[in-house]
Amino acid sequence: MKDTNQNNRYWLVSGFLTVLQNFSGVFFGFAGFFILVRSLDKVDYGVWVLFMSTITIFEAVRNGLIQTALIRYLAANDPEKHPSIITASLLLSGLVTVVCVALSLIFSPSLARLWDSPQLVNLFLVYNIGFVLSGLLNLFNWLEQATFRFKGIFITGLVRQIIFFLFVGVCFFLDYRIRLIELVWVQVISIAAAALLAYSYVRPHLNFTLANTRDWMGKLFGYGKYGFGTSVSSLLSGTLDQMMLGALLSPAASGAFNIAVRITNLIDIPTNAMAVIVFPQSARRMAEEGKGAIKYLYEKSVGTTLAILLPGVIFLYFFADWAIGLIAGERYADSIPLLKITLLYCLLIPYGRQFGTILDSIGKTKVTFYVVLFTTLTNLGLNFVMIKSMGVLGAAYATLISNIVGFIIAQVLLKKEVSVNVLNTFVYMYRFYPEFFQKYVRPFVSKAWARTGIS
Repeated sequence: MKDTNQNNRYWLVSGFLTVLQNFSGVFFGFAGFFILVRSLDKVDYGVWVLFMSTITIFEAVRNGLIQTALIRYLAANDPEKHPSIITASLLLSGLVTVVCVALSLIFSPSLARLWDSPQLVNLFLVYNIGFVLSGLLNLFNWLEQATFRFKGIFITGLVRQIIFFLFVGVCFFLDYRIRLIELVWVQVISIAAAALLAYSYVRPHLNFTLANTRDWMGKLFGYGKYGFGTSVSSLLSGTLDQMMLGALLSPAASGAFNIAVRITNLIDIPTNAMAVIVFPQSARRMAEEGKGAIKYLYEKSVGTTLAILLPGVIFLYFFADWAIGLIAGERYADSIPLLKITLLYCLLIPYGRQFGTILDSIGKTKVTFYVVLFTTLTNLGLNFVMIKSMGVLGAAYATLISNIVGFIIAQVLLKKEVSVNVLNTFVYMYRFYPEFFQKYVRPFVSKAWARTGIS
């Protein structure tokens, strides 16, 4: 009974904090976007979108190589081995950071010419400082996640978001014209503040040793290289459309597409939260209970996520024009049909996200990498052809088709590896509503009614 209560408490507390973290991230990110889209002209906003897409890829290179490997090995090994694993992760993160900074310095002039945006060179130069700091911040957050704690991740993420939001908010109300270079400097400051705070949360667990460090670096890299490839390929699949729009059409076209993506992200909070919670649990359950537990985790988590997503998707689909007008203004009316298409593949995201989570936890990172790579290449080819023939709408349709292809491949592999039945996800989705009503809504209404004193 005690173990059951502890397990329930883990899911309740970690679920609440992770959803809250994702909600705050999307909320402040969306609020900042709401202001920026009105403060910047369409070209500057498009340049900002392209810059942030590129930065996100650099972050994914490092995160993909280290994050899943660190969490998996910490969760699966005894505490006396943790100092060696943490030291190896820090050294590996430092090496990757140096490589990424060098790549940024080398290729930023080429990207500036490709997108016809000379100011990008200075933006990348300044952000290299933030990239070094974010390496430490991410390492601290991963240590918390590996030990099944999420409080520090939530608070540090909130601090980082609030600092950036306050800057753009104050500039908007003071009618100050924001320069893109100023936005980058504010990001650097916010990352530094979050890293200092994150250190205070994980300091008791930051034990280092050089013993067996080389061996662990090899193990981390051996496991993480496919996670790295998966993360980068997955992220490229999600940003290629915007980048190719910037190259084949204009930065303004990329900005218009980003409006639809931003709105879709509002209803993607449960998907991100569920992936963060499920991974350390699935790694532990695989070691303790085998593949049967993994099958249940996948079907249950996807079904629950779909149940939460569906009302938002339906609402936004039928009120897309109202949502775009309210959020971005009339000058982005061309984003309305884009939003309707992105909402369709939004329903496939839980399947893909948990597919990667489950296969990584059972040691099949190589398979995940090849699937995501194939999907990314499909997306790349479709975007090139369809943007040229259909314009901005072509990017949305290309991404939808590539997501459908990835979904089919993932379900075939999950059926083979852990006997997943995709129909069960709909069963769990259907059950979610009455279960939620019985467990939470009905008791709440009963207590509220009892307080009135009416018999």
